[in-house]
Amino acid sequence: MIKKNTLTIALNIVFLMALSGFGYAQIDGDAVFKNDQIIQIELTFHQISFFDSLEANYITGEYMKADLLLTDSTGSYTYLNVGIRLKGNSTYNHPNDKKAFKIDFNEYVSGQKHDGLKKLNFSNNFKDPSMMREKVFFDVCADAGVQVPRSNFANVYFNGTLWGLYTVVEQIDDQFLDWSILDDDGNLFKAGDNFGTSNTPADLIYYGSIASDFTDRYELKTNEDVDDWTDLISLLDFINNSSGFDFTENLHSKMELTEYLRSVALDNMFSNLDSYTGSARNYYVYHNMTTDKWEWIKWDGNESFGSYSAGGGPAGGTNNLNLDPDYHDTDRPLLENIFASSGLYNEYLMEYCDIMGEHFNSSYIDPIIDGHKALIQSSVYADNKKMYTNAEFDTNIDSDISSGGGPGGGNIYGLKSFIQSRVSYLEGVVDCSLFTSVHENDWSNQIEIYPNPANSEVVLSWGNKDVLRVTVFNTIGIEKYSNYQTSNSLLTIDVSDWTNGMYVVQIVGVDGSFSTGVLSVTK
Repeated sequence: MIKKNTLTIALNIVFLMALSGFGYAQIDGDAVFKNDQIIQIELTFHQISFFDSLEANYITGEYMKADLLLTDSTGSYTYLNVGIRLKGNSTYNHPNDKKAFKIDFNEYVSGQKHDGLKKLNFSNNFKDPSMMREKVFFDVCADAGVQVPRSNFANVYFNGTLWGLYTVVEQIDDQFLDWSILDDDGNLFKAGDNFGTSNTPADLIYYGSIASDFTDRYELKTNEDVDDWTDLISLLDFINNSSGFDFTENLHSKMELTEYLRSVALDNMFSNLDSYTGSARNYYVYHNMTTDKWEWIKWDGNESFGSYSAGGGPAGGTNNLNLDPDYHDTDRPLLENIFASSGLYNEYLMEYCDIMGEHFNSSYIDPIIDGHKALIQSSVYADNKKMYTNAEFDTNIDSDISSGGGPGGGNIYGLKSFIQSRVSYLEGVVDCSLFTSVHENDWSNQIEIYPNPANSEVVLSWGNKDVLRVTVFNTIGIEKYSNYQTSNSLLTIDVSDWTNGMYVVQIVGVDGSFSTGVLSVTK
């Protein structure tokens, strides 16, 4: 299975000498999102009846001024006149005034930031007795090589009163793009909220050729002055109107497909159906101008671990423990077309099985859960505005609880019991032995790259292996070439316009085996 972590290891080995001597700058937000800490947020509002004003501004999205004392792993910092507004959709139904909110450091003071960050989001752990669903889900996704915001925990105070324990989540903006994708010039689109009376899901269906056909489904978050939607419309046209053959052959050239397949797999494993898979919201797509490919970015993981219970599919009443790997709601053309292609579905299952083996299992996730519990337990106990009792918090780490009716009621899966039951079901419906029985060393000696160094053309040969895909990356991990193969035993690549240097060749077989090699281009 070829994924970003595998590529990173290969690149590090091959190009360690080239990288030696260069320093690496700290990423914006490292102090805020450092693990094993709970940051402290102390907000001081100067308005009388400040919370009434916050609620009044919720509909309009208007910010209010407040002063902020923020304490993280590096110290305490005071900021005057930061912007505060309430946020969220279903989370706004939290039964008291512990609402989700956003801080904008430079809403009123131009250029004001903390730890290089302009905005921070605070989730109130609505419907989550464990208070860590979103954090655990995002941690596992990040470790599995999927684009996802960083997250942490925060104790929040309003005017000296403890408001409770929150999950603090990174803003998806140009700063996120800078460190996570290494490109921030392209268009970033956010899936619309699709709540209340809205019937406009961000379903990736092609509705027409002009931007107004889509502005009620997506929000353009970068390059707003240019306001050019043609690239998104072109992507949707391709997804919906390509032939099955063209879709299969060309999807790799349109999207960072391996990362997307892993992202879909994680939504499925965690029954995270308040996503494109189910509700058709809570995601971003970004057009990477360096690679000319679309990248998928997750958002809002509070309904993971099978907590989403709206809609008509399994999320509407069927056991979320028993979702098949190819489950999706109707009218999800990107997933429908991927699952309809035997080659692409095979790639999906390879990534699915890789994640199950490395990340989605009790031996991997239970220690993460235990570590978070040890960190936040005393803060959970001190939170008098939380929706659930201390006993329910303790119980829900390991097992299900039943908590009456209404928002946050009904049966709520335990974190550890959910993983155990979900893995047990999936092991009975997915035969991962098809994708894990052969490893790199079993056929790497069959790979030939010649001539090497090359200056105009290079030939790749792999004997009698059935190959699914051939990909070549440059020294910083950007894909230079990709070709979908099924039966050919060799491939000729034109490298006449490539710059001098070293490249990593990755070849993945239909059985999940893979091999890597190094190509040198010299002219």
